[in-house]
Amino acid sequence: MARVKGGNVSKNRRRKVLKEAKGYFGSKHRLYKTAQEQLFHSGAYAYRDRKQNKRNFRKLWITRINAACRENDISYSKFINGLTKAGISINRKMLSEMAIDDPKSFAALVETAKKALDGKVEAPKKVEVKKETKVETKKEEVKEVKKEEKSEDLSSKTLAELKSLAKEKGVKGYSTMKKDELLASLK
Repeated sequence: MARVKGGNVSKNRRRKVLKEAKGYFGSKHRLYKTAQEQLFHSGAYAYRDRKQNKRNFRKLWITRINAACRENDISYSKFINGLTKAGISINRKMLSEMAIDDPKSFAALVETAKKALDGKVEAPKKVEVKKETKVETKKEEVKEVKKEEKSEDLSSKTLAELKSLAKEKGVKGYSTMKKDELLASLK
């Protein structure tokens, strides 16, 4: 049997690796083995740094919020505690944007947090909704929809809709019937 070297497959694989390694320093963008090795490391670094990026941004937002809080005579931790006691939930990204772009509204939030820390503002109570009422309304809606379907003209429905109605009513041989036959059997 003839020897198969797989030239095209190997060449394409190597070309893909070297294309991804464009711009790397030295032999890492010229030689296949070193380029592949560097790509493995690059992938690991990218994965790690995607996680670290989130941490770094959170640190930045907290630093900005803290600076704005200090201007309003309160510490960051007391400000966040006051917001939670007041029942205000705004993420740190939005808080830092407010501190930069709209200092007046940020100052109003600081005042609200200070009042909540003093006990002047109560946190809103969470209202529990009973599941039974939701189920009852859904059942009523389903009944109303079924009544509307019966009142609608069957000839305006598509063949697929008529077949599903025939299946629900238990009509035998509905799958091979034509539209006029289905209409006659459903009436």
